[in-house]
Amino acid sequence: MKVFDTTLARLERALDVRLVRQNVLSTNIANVDTPGFKPKDVDFTASMVAIEGAHSEGTVSLPTSPTVGSSPAESSNLAMRELPIVDVPAGGASFDGNTVDLDRTMVAMAENALQYSAAARAAGKKLALLRYVASDGNG
Repeated sequence: MKVFDTTLARLERALDVRLVRQNVLSTNIANVDTPGFKPKDVDFTASMVAIEGAHSEGTVSLPTSPTVGSSPAESSNLAMRELPIVDVPAGGASFDGNTVDLDRTMVAMAENALQYSAAARAAGKKLALLRYVASDGNG
């Protein structure tokens, strides 16, 4: 097994994308009563592909508090690329034009939190392995 591989860096980027997604989803919930509000989401797979491409070109910086009402270009400073913040397909608008489905958004937040937790645990295990190797197996 390779000790110094890209696993930890990829887990770090996955945690960053999950954090941005959680912020976007929580913005949807905060605007559940805002007339005309259209919910957004982050495409995790496309974000990871964009980050991998940007990471190979230079440094990567992710937004931690995207402004959902703004365009993806304004929400992200990803080495001249965008984090894919997409519109959620409207299932049915309320009388005021708001299309936030609270139940679906809560499920998406719970799933995202579980994925974040799993990635954090995996990063912790990788760091524990590196600590073990650095201590020559004494600890």
